[in-house]
Amino acid sequence: MSKRPSGKVKYQPSFFQKNKKWIYTGSIAGVIIIFLLLNNKSLLFGKGDSEGSLPANYAGSVGMSPVEAPNFKLETILGNQLKLSDYKGKVVILDFWATWCSPCRRGIPDLIELKEKYAYEGLEVIGVSVDTDTKGDVIPFVKENGLNYPVVFADADVTERYGGINSIPTSFVIDKNGKIVASYVGLTSISDYEEQIRRLL
Repeated sequence: MSKRPSGKVKYQPSFFQKNKKWIYTGSIAGVIIIFLLLNNKSLLFGKGDSEGSLPANYAGSVGMSPVEAPNFKLETILGNQLKLSDYKGKVVILDFWATWCSPCRRGIPDLIELKEKYAYEGLEVIGVSVDTDTKGDVIPFVKENGLNYPVVFADADVTERYGGINSIPTSFVIDKNGKIVASYVGLTSISDYEEQIRRLL
């Protein structure tokens, strides 16, 4: 007489089930490593040049811990070369703007006034134009509006070094030691600038 099947099948755990703990642990570790690599390019590509860069999408804030302002060498509207490092010893407002940007245009008279008021104490304003298709409008705009401070043309490198510049105007206040001590995204009041300037001069 043949035996009836018991109806039970011996359970054989799959490879995944046997190693579920290690697979989960390995996946989490892999995600963490990828995240660290993407946010620290120097781990993948080396430290890069000694000038440094700000993190991607960097905006900073008022009261932030000072960080080294990335140096640059850019062409001015007069065809000369301007290096940020040449302005160490001065307080600098670095203003990323464009001729087509309405808030930028509204803020420029304040920057002109600040330069007039504090230049003798050691303030400099540097306008960094991000105009591309409208680059030809920059010089006429500067002349028409009486900008009394140097204006340079941005390149991809400088915008990347300053965190990507996703919105304009974006401005940075740099102290006499070349450290960024405050930054602003959007139209900024003259009183906010003056609060920083008086503290640093």
